[in-house]
Amino acid sequence: MAITPISSSTLQGIQRGFQGIRRNASEIASARQMSSKFPTKDLVRSMVELQSNSHHTAASVKAFKAHDQMIGQLLDVKA
Repeated sequence: MAITPISSSTLQGIQRGFQGIRRNASEIASARQMSSKFPTKDLVRSMVELQSNSHHTAASVKAFKAHDQMIGQLLDVKA
């Protein structure tokens, strides 16, 4: 199956989302963040960004799935 511009964009969105999730998880898990009793501004920001990246990735996956289904339906119609 050829990669179209839509699937390429959605795959990039998934990749960027995973990169952000990895970065946020690393920031949250760092020993520097865990040394204080109360969450720091950086820790809170990382947690919010983690949720944002998670939603971004899920949206990209849904867009890729919808694109895949549309291509499948077009192939069914042509067949």
